[in-house]
Amino acid sequence: MQFRTLGKDKAALTVPSIGLGCMGMTPLYGTPDPEQAVATIHRAIDLGAAFLDTSDAYGAGKNEELVGRAIKGRRDDVILATKFGNLGAQGANGRPEYVAQACDASLKRLGVDEIDLFYQHRVDPNVPIEDTVGAMSRLVERGKVKFLGLSEAGVQTIRRAQATWPITALQTEYSLFTREVEDEILPTCRELGIGFVAYSPLGRGYLTGAISARSDLSESDRRHDHPRWQDENFDNNIKLVGPLKDLSAKNGATPGQMALNWLLSRGPDILPIPGTSKPHRLEENLRAFEVSVNADHLAELGEAVDCRKVAGTRYPAGQMMGVGI
Repeated sequence: MQFRTLGKDKAALTVPSIGLGCMGMTPLYGTPDPEQAVATIHRAIDLGAAFLDTSDAYGAGKNEELVGRAIKGRRDDVILATKFGNLGAQGANGRPEYVAQACDASLKRLGVDEIDLFYQHRVDPNVPIEDTVGAMSRLVERGKVKFLGLSEAGVQTIRRAQATWPITALQTEYSLFTREVEDEILPTCRELGIGFVAYSPLGRGYLTGAISARSDLSESDRRHDHPRWQDENFDNNIKLVGPLKDLSAKNGATPGQMALNWLLSRGPDILPIPGTSKPHRLEENLRAFEVSVNADHLAELGEAVDCRKVAGTRYPAGQMMGVGI
C-alpha cells in the first residue's frame, strides 16, 4: 500500500492513498448485504487500506453501527473518519452544543473512544464557522477526536475555519465527471495546507464502466432521484464514458482503475475514497496501483472525458443548496 499525507504540521495525518467510502454499506444504492459489507471492511484492513469514511447521516446512524461492528477488536488497524451536522431535509446543524452531542453519539455507535478525523458534514449557514470549529477543537482537547475536517464548504468558510483551528482535510466530490473544485476550492486547500478527500471518485458508478442502462440500478437505488441519472441526462452521460473505456483497455486497466489513476495524478494531497460493499470491487480499486498507466493517456483522458458536457446537477435542487457554503 502507498500512503499520502493530509494536512500539515500538527494537523498532518498519514493515510493509505485510496480509502474506503462506507456510505453504500447500508441501504442507499439498493440494499447491500451487511455481512458482505463487514467482509469488505475486514479485507480493507488486511490489505492495509483501512481509511474508513462514514457519517451519522448514513442510514440514520446504522452505517456507523455497521462500521463499529466490523472494526471491533481491530481498532488499531483502522483510520476512522466520520461526520456530523447533515440533517437532510432539515438542513444542517453546527451549533456548539450539538457538535458535542453528535460526537458522543458517534463514538457510542462506532464503539470507540476516539475518532481519527471528524468532519462537519454540511456547513450550517446560521452558525458562524468559528463557533462550530471552536466546539470541534474542544473535542480534540478532550481526546475524543484527533483531527478536524470540513465537507462541501466554500472558500471563505475554509479560510475562516483554518484561522480558528488547523483543518486536516476538506471532503468534496471530485472525479472526471465533477471538477469544479479545480477552480477555487483545491487551490485554496493547497495554499492553506489542507488535504483533499475526493468522494464519489467514480462518478457514483458511471466511471466504473459497469453500468450501461438505468435498469442496471435497483428500484430502491437513490440514484434514481439524482438529476444526472434521469432520462435524457443519463443517455447523455453514459456516452461520455466511452473514451474512458477505450483508454483503459490500452493500459490494461478497468475503467475504474483508470479513473482512480487520473485522480491520483492530480496531486499528492488528494485521497480518493471510492465506495463499495463488495470485497472484489475493493480489491479492483486497490489494484489501480499495479497498473502501469501511460502519462500521456492520463492527460488525454482529462480532455476526452469532457466534464463540461455532463448533464444534470450532482444532487437534487434541495441538496445542492447545502454545498459550497
